[in-house]
Amino acid sequence: MSQEKPKGDLRRALTHLENGDWQAAHAIVQEDEESRLFCWAHGIVHIMEGDRSNARYWYRKAGRPFDEDTAAPAEIKALKSEISAR
Repeated sequence: MSQEKPKGDLRRALTHLENGDWQAAHAIVQEDEESRLFCWAHGIVHIMEGDRSNARYWYRKAGRPFDEDTAAPAEIKALKSEISAR
């Protein structure tokens, strides 16, 4: 995976996700299709969009588990926690 993009970009995407604006988050996360955290956020975007097969692809790229119970609110919270820990 490539070097992580600036956390500010990911934090902006996360804010959009928290506000339910997956389209705005998508515009940010699609700029980095390699870094793990951006792939994870990209997967959350597609959960919110309702495209779970696409979400599964991005979760696989992020190395994250994904099943029928994977839900956007819990994933947003987990991603926010991981970003804050960095």
